[in-house]
Amino acid sequence: MTARRIVSQLLLPSLLALLVSGCASEAEDGQPDELGFGGGNGAPSGSHFGLNIIGVPKGKSTNLTGGDGRRIFVPLEGRARINLSQGDFAVLDANGTDGVAAFQLPNPDPDGDGVTSYQVFARALGTPGGSARVTTCATDATTGELVCSTDSLLLVRTKGKQSFSDVSRDLLFITADIDGDGDEETVPLFDSSLQGFFWDFDNTGLKLAQLRFYEVS
Repeated sequence: MTARRIVSQLLLPSLLALLVSGCASEAEDGQPDELGFGGGNGAPSGSHFGLNIIGVPKGKSTNLTGGDGRRIFVPLEGRARINLSQGDFAVLDANGTDGVAAFQLPNPDPDGDGVTSYQVFARALGTPGGSARVTTCATDATTGELVCSTDSLLLVRTKGKQSFSDVSRDLLFITADIDGDGDEETVPLFDSSLQGFFWDFDNTGLKLAQLRFYEVS
């Protein structure tokens, strides 16, 4: 065996370890999951659509509409409105630093039976210490009043490894007294009683909110 082949065999495991380590670091930092496959960290395994909501200290100079991948930029401190429309998963306007972004996603409950066709999992990444609250809102189709869910998603970036949790109820439904009878009802996104659905993203230093959408078989 030549000296060159011996050195190559000795170096190969180290190079592979570095590659694996690099990939793991990139995934933990929340880079866009373009392949749409993954699992672990509390999330299901299998195909999914990944969306990164990235907090930035300065605004973007363009609208970033069309062909913008799987990320939305929001203020690192402050609020952004992410307008929701029905259709295949897609980012329609990635720049939320001007106050408004746009995301398209399927109707989660097309049969109206309270059972969703997909689930949403989320985790907080970035520098420890940041947090964000996400509330699903819409406008009453009859009165024109703003209706926001009493259930909201609170993401907190703690120290150590961050795990995904099922946030479907917070992001795919609105729970509120919609008909004014004093009792709360829960309706899914794009329910006919409401219109103009959006996520109110209230950020307090969270650099990355990572969302994954998994189809329910």
